[in-house]
Amino acid sequence: MNDYIIRPIEQNDNPHIAGVIRSVLLEFGVPKIGTAYADTSLDCMFETYQDDKKAYFVVEENETIIGGAGISQLDNYEGNVCELQKMYFAPEARGRGIGSKMMDICLKKAKEFGFEHCYLETMPYMDDARKLYFKTGFTPLEKAMGDTGHYSCNVWMIKKI
Repeated sequence: MNDYIIRPIEQNDNPHIAGVIRSVLLEFGVPKIGTAYADTSLDCMFETYQDDKKAYFVVEENETIIGGAGISQLDNYEGNVCELQKMYFAPEARGRGIGSKMMDICLKKAKEFGFEHCYLETMPYMDDARKLYFKTGFTPLEKAMGDTGHYSCNVWMIKKI
């Protein structure tokens, strides 16, 4: 039985999803500079994802935010490519198929928005995330696309949608 729901982000979710993301990044020893940790948007996720062709979803369980992920146009890139953004889950959300469900929701939304490809950046030691990306059909790239500002992320992947 699933006791969680996946829903669009609401304004009062801002501090909670920011806390989850920062906590996961610290747990994995991700650099604070050149990654999502330093993004100014982290504290205003609801507002960031209100523009056209942007969406962010959170996972809520027992009135607590335990993860999230979003889709947005790839920054500083000419082309019909979106980026899977800020997909992070607290430990209690992992190993339950939530990542796969979230990926499905994000990719369906990207297709609805009319994007042709989905791009992502991650770290080499985020093994479970990379397994999910491969399972979902993402393939490795030799170099970054666009300019997300996440210069510390050195694994790049893309998927045709």
